[in-house]
Amino acid sequence: MGERVTLTCKDGQKIGAYVAKPAGTPKGGVVVLQEIFGANQHIRKVADLYAEQDYLAIAPALYDRVEPDVELGYTGDDPKTGMAIRAKTELPKTLLDIEAAIDHVKSAGKVGVVGYCWGGTLVFAATCKLPGVAAGSAYYGGGIAQMLDMKPTAPIIMHFGENDHGIPLTDVDKVKAALPDVPVYVYPGAGHGFNCDERASYQKEGADLARSRTLEFFAKNLA
Repeated sequence: MGERVTLTCKDGQKIGAYVAKPAGTPKGGVVVLQEIFGANQHIRKVADLYAEQDYLAIAPALYDRVEPDVELGYTGDDPKTGMAIRAKTELPKTLLDIEAAIDHVKSAGKVGVVGYCWGGTLVFAATCKLPGVAAGSAYYGGGIAQMLDMKPTAPIIMHFGENDHGIPLTDVDKVKAALPDVPVYVYPGAGHGFNCDERASYQKEGADLARSRTLEFFAKNLA
């Protein structure tokens, strides 16, 4: 279903991306933002799933600026490696990468962004900083609680796991207090990464509910 493309960002940087096209006429665009594990097989599968829902989906390789073609797994040293690469990224430049992905799919109509882990935090930043974002769905964005000096200018919803080892519920409460108009969902019994069916923390019930909420939200805001 998908193909690999090269994006050129406004500063001239070139990055890779995976594009998944719907079978028929697209009803909008969706940018899928990666976890710390790169634009790997799971992220490409997420893009495919949005294409199956008739969106033109793209997953930019957000590590390409610091280390090209990174695809990590979820066990062994891979999480530590992913965290080390992420630490080398710079938010303003990463936003340029996301903007290039938005530009690539905006011919399909309004563009939503969905992201997981680091990508969830980036969804929040994108809804605050990038004018091309029509809606955002942020999954377990651990950095959002530290970015509340920014305010989203596009509609956004958020998803957190009740038992997330990396995001305490006190942080979720901070987000709720700072953004009272933003729907913030907490999934009972779910941990970090509950959407990813390749991780031990996968929770199908929470993943299915969060996905249905995201699709409903995009259907409303990308129409």
